[in-house]
Amino acid sequence: MKPSLTDTLCTRCGLCCDGSLFADVELASGDEASALEVMGLEIEDDDDDGGGLLLQPCGALKGRRCSIYPHRPDCCRTFECRLLQEVKRGMAGVERAKEKIAQALKRIERVKELVVQLGTGDERLPLKEQCLEALALSEAVAADPAVKRKRAELQAAMTSVERLVQATFLGG
Repeated sequence: MKPSLTDTLCTRCGLCCDGSLFADVELASGDEASALEVMGLEIEDDDDDGGGLLLQPCGALKGRRCSIYPHRPDCCRTFECRLLQEVKRGMAGVERAKEKIAQALKRIERVKELVVQLGTGDERLPLKEQCLEALALSEAVAADPAVKRKRAELQAAMTSVERLVQATFLGG
């Protein structure tokens, strides 16, 4: 039996759950939020509709796989990134999609390395927030030429990630 596209692609990616694509995920209802809280996930109250927000990176992500897959929220069940949609429509091949995922993961790893080199790296934060925190905390010593170079490198690396994510996974 041939593995599904989600088994082939999503389980080597996980960017929709690890804080690289989103800072949070809007939940459909208070019941859904409560069920996820019972499973130990971090939910933030959403003032708009009472459903709540599932904070990213998702605590249910283990490696690149969802540990609550049969019980995941509706938004997770229905989300398909642009890359997956293109493969499903035959506009991109599986091997090319795997290359794009590997490229994104490599760029993201570089951002995380730079964040740590600047003296921070709270992996409980979404990627962009990790980057912003590292830049803010290193600003006090930004006159140091080595720190200045690292800050510039981090900004360039994060911009590169954001462009790739937008073009490949989110569209537009």
